[in-house]
Amino acid sequence: MRKWLALAALLMLAGCRTAQRDPRTVVFLIDSSPANLDPRIGTDGQSEHIDELLFDGLVERDANFHFTPALAESWEEPDPHTLVFHLRKGVRFHDGRALTARDVAWTIDSMRSGAVISPKAAAYASVEFVEARDPFTVVFHLRQPDNFLLTNLSTGAIGIVPEGSGREFWQHPVGTGPFRFVRQQMDQDVVIERTASWHVEPKIERVRFAVVPDAITESLELEKGSADVASNTLPMDALPVLAQRAELQIEDTPGTPIQYLAFNMRDPLLSHVRVRQAIAYAMNRQLIIDTLLRGHARMAESLLPPTHWAWTGDVAHYAYDPTQAEKLLDEAGYRRGKDGVRFHLSMKTSTAEDVRLLAAVLQQQLALVGIALDLRSYEFATFYADVMRGAFQMYSLRWVGGNEQPDIFSYAFATSRFSPRGANRGHYSNAQLDALLDDAAASSDLQKRRTDYVQAQQILARDLPAINMWYLDSVVVHNRRLTHVSATPSGSYTFLEGAELQR
Repeated sequence: MRKWLALAALLMLAGCRTAQRDPRTVVFLIDSSPANLDPRIGTDGQSEHIDELLFDGLVERDANFHFTPALAESWEEPDPHTLVFHLRKGVRFHDGRALTARDVAWTIDSMRSGAVISPKAAAYASVEFVEARDPFTVVFHLRQPDNFLLTNLSTGAIGIVPEGSGREFWQHPVGTGPFRFVRQQMDQDVVIERTASWHVEPKIERVRFAVVPDAITESLELEKGSADVASNTLPMDALPVLAQRAELQIEDTPGTPIQYLAFNMRDPLLSHVRVRQAIAYAMNRQLIIDTLLRGHARMAESLLPPTHWAWTGDVAHYAYDPTQAEKLLDEAGYRRGKDGVRFHLSMKTSTAEDVRLLAAVLQQQLALVGIALDLRSYEFATFYADVMRGAFQMYSLRWVGGNEQPDIFSYAFATSRFSPRGANRGHYSNAQLDALLDDAAASSDLQKRRTDYVQAQQILARDLPAINMWYLDSVVVHNRRLTHVSATPSGSYTFLEGAELQR
């Protein structure tokens, strides 16, 4: 809180100064560089959000998670092992090349063959081969039925790249989306420009995504007018201060992104389920929501949003109960030492202000039950690289968009999806869960699939390879000269496609 009182004082001192800047460019503040703008590879939030502006999938999803046409104007499923897409004609990549079925086949095959090393490759394990039947017809031949293939071919999950795009494609990505890539300077910025697109032409000429990892600096940039917009990167404590600025506007909507705390199941301490459950009981999540997040979040018991057809609340719950946490730790054989400490754990974080504040609060709460939490902060690229290779005991990140479909359970927790083949970074393995997820993926009976997913959520809530903490509101702070801005539940940046910049 002291930090944000200091911010308020700085804002008053800043007065009405307005920075000189390019009137054609929207300056969009982000807290870290995208790790990789090749849509076959990048899985961090910034990569996926920016890629969604540069690339298109074969289909896209509407507000209710139903599939609608994108690069494919239509598709059909003649049998459970075949999916046929009919591509739009006249679509061109940003370099002028025409989009064809060969580009679609290359995008998928380059991941499956290992030509490009991708954590997304396992999402296409059901594909036996992709056939470019003619320039505008592409056929997916499947080894087994796959209910999630459309999800994994949708905008945001993947982007179609030109045939021949190799491992260096991330340095100058070329897509078919409404914006084209101009440049990226790691840990500084990413610049994109509008382009003639098959479906929309943005009114904004140029967007500069400026990397500002410090939240105080980010807020000051918005106040001074040297930046136009920030999406879901400002700590909630900053919002009341920024709301006092007449030139700024705040858009707020209930969101689907979920904050989670993940454990390394290969760690001798965290391999004990009682230890993981004790940590869940020791966390006062509601207090964090009410104070640190200023009420801009909802408690979560599942990765799926509560409105999803497969969601269930019929799972083990872990209300704040430090007495129960201590009991579980005693039963696990970890009694307090003379100094009151049972054992030490380390938690890796990025240098983002909100994550560091969260880690500091967790440190205090776990100390009350005898767990000494050592915090280690790194620049995001270093932190995320460690997470991807399993070099952690604990970490906290957000699922943004990916948790809107139930294949998230396989991606994050199936034995076959250990990183880098997926996001099972903690190496959790449960044969019963694997069987349920395989059954759900192959079944065409929606009620049967729901039954499988309910059981899967119950297993995960009992075993706790990760703790689902809360669904974050989607909050966008922007200068009033940027109009037609709306916060999206998933936190995506697609509002830039329709936003306007007043000069």
